[in-house]
Amino acid sequence: MKDERKYDLESRTFLFAKSVRSFIKRVPMTLTNVDDCRQLGKASGSVGANYIEANESISRKDFDYRIKICRKEAKESTYFLRLIDISDRSELQNEQNDLIQEASELTRIFGSIVSKRNRLI
Repeated sequence: MKDERKYDLESRTFLFAKSVRSFIKRVPMTLTNVDDCRQLGKASGSVGANYIEANESISRKDFDYRIKICRKEAKESTYFLRLIDISDRSELQNEQNDLIQEASELTRIFGSIVSKRNRLI
């Protein structure tokens, strides 16, 4: 995932969602993890889906709105990744940390797009 994610944001968001789903399959399904994983799955997939929508937008306002949703969903993904309890599964710790880092990077990328577009107005 790390080599491909630098340039193609559509592929990067897709790989992020796929990696999250792979991670979720191995998370112990406690009562709280079930809800958190459900929310994480939705948020991680929404990042890429809204990026595709942004690229297909019909107006500048629509593009800006979709990119802001991408940022929001990436932030939400970070939040739920941090909430998921894997305390008894240390082998998942590195993967969880990598996903948190990727979600944080995506948040910053989409935030940067929003900032740059706002300066162009």
